[in-house]
Amino acid sequence: MEALISKYRNLLQQTDISFVRGLSNKINWNARAVCIEGARGTGKSTLMLQHIKSTLPLHLTLYLSLDDLYFKQHSLLSVAERFYQEGGRYLFLDEVHKYADWQTEVKNLYDFKPQLHIVVSGSSILALQQSNADLSRRLLRYHLPELSLREFIALKTGVALPEYQLHDLLESHQAIVDDIKKSVTSPLKFFREYLTYGAYPFFKEGESEYLMRIQQLINVIIDYDLPEARPMEVSTLAKLKKLLYIISTAVPFTPNITRLAEQISTSRNRLLDMLELLEKAQLIRNLRSSSFGISLMNKPEKVFLHNNSLIMALAEGQANSGNLRETFFFTQLNGAGYRVSYPKTGDFLVEQKYTFEVGGKNKTFKQIADEPEAYLAIDDLEYGTSRKIPLWLFGFLY
Repeated sequence: MEALISKYRNLLQQTDISFVRGLSNKINWNARAVCIEGARGTGKSTLMLQHIKSTLPLHLTLYLSLDDLYFKQHSLLSVAERFYQEGGRYLFLDEVHKYADWQTEVKNLYDFKPQLHIVVSGSSILALQQSNADLSRRLLRYHLPELSLREFIALKTGVALPEYQLHDLLESHQAIVDDIKKSVTSPLKFFREYLTYGAYPFFKEGESEYLMRIQQLINVIIDYDLPEARPMEVSTLAKLKKLLYIISTAVPFTPNITRLAEQISTSRNRLLDMLELLEKAQLIRNLRSSSFGISLMNKPEKVFLHNNSLIMALAEGQANSGNLRETFFFTQLNGAGYRVSYPKTGDFLVEQKYTFEVGGKNKTFKQIADEPEAYLAIDDLEYGTSRKIPLWLFGFLY
């Protein structure tokens, strides 16, 4: 127990609180049980440690990583019992999916230690989503997305910039750009950097190794996280990686399911299952038509990698500009919690109301001229006009 406390205190001393993800202000930290979900590398562990360091009395807290070798011989329950008996009231449990019976033990702690506040997190989204029904009813779930462009700029420069609601951005984008440029004179410069290495906070540890670390992250998710959550053959893992590469190098990817299944030597139904699996693992985003429910048998209209950094790491110089633009738009809207679907005309339908076309400076309203709430999201544009809005500005939604 003392060794665990020592590791925790050392981690806390090294935790920088100069930049904190926006989600921290939206979490109800006073709730009895909180679950923080999010893809690997998004900063879930840091978020918990920052909250402890900046908000809570140290003697009432304990942070544990359940992949620690200590838990090979000791139970979580025994450690938590002792912590509680000694006056501890805030228990933070990271990498919970690495502990075989975490759901049952967390549920017991919740039920029998009414003064204990529990925050759980882990790197395997699939494993967290498989928590039992009794525990799920007790957990308040929050999702930590990859960095937005706004957060990337804040982390890189130390300049704190406000979030904007979509309707404000659509109505007042010129004034918003003026406000942003008071603090950031070259937003397009940061936008270009973001497309290459802006999705994950670990870019601060070295930009030159960033894409290599993402390739390693992809391998860990496919080779370890997915098989832990769902039994699968080694050949399936290789097919998943090939599928990701095909998506990364494509023009905004409209899948021909039959042809794609042939390319990776699998069946149509198995391919649809693989697309759903990669989506749950937060490696891709499947854009579906608003006309149909989200069903495994309804093929996605378009498939995107989960963020631009994944494209850059996998495509290795073959990234398509249209793919990068649309992926950025989709990820920023998704990250802000807006519902995005595939429209009858245009590239994206947001909240069943706003139709968007995404493109370069020469993009026109021709394809969406008949839509009542139609907008262009334009690359290489610092200021917009009317319903023509700079693409980079959608990176300020969260």
